[in-house]
Amino acid sequence: MEFIAGKRERGCIFCTRLRRRRDRSDLILARGRKAFVILNRYPYNNGHLMVVPNRHTSKLERLNGEERLEMMELVAKSLRVLGKAMRPQGFNVGLNIGRAAGAGILGHVHFHVLPRWNGDTNFVPVFSGSRVLPEYLHKTYQRLAKIWRNLS
Repeated sequence: MEFIAGKRERGCIFCTRLRRRRDRSDLILARGRKAFVILNRYPYNNGHLMVVPNRHTSKLERLNGEERLEMMELVAKSLRVLGKAMRPQGFNVGLNIGRAAGAGILGHVHFHVLPRWNGDTNFVPVFSGSRVLPEYLHKTYQRLAKIWRNLS
């Protein structure tokens, strides 16, 4: 509801957070040379990460090879970190490009990395239209950040 009813931020949320350099409060888990990893503030599941290029573009094909390679390396490390921290039974990894594809942030392409468990889509979202997240976002950030730093 905070996302739906809340005040809309001006500009690109990814670019703003990248410039601010307040990684902990902005939930930026890691920064690379060409891309970064950030927790989704409005997650589908606990541990919902996004891998975002530093360069603002709405099209994956506009990114150069270095940018795409680093993003995929960060996706792979995200899977390892989430696997170790949360022990999911599966993952969804993907990106939504354009409003018709379900993109919530249209101007800045990004990958979603979501841990999944059997039964994580149950009667609660079906009947109430809401999600139950068993851990506070900043607690998830702390757990993942510790593992991220220690995992090479």
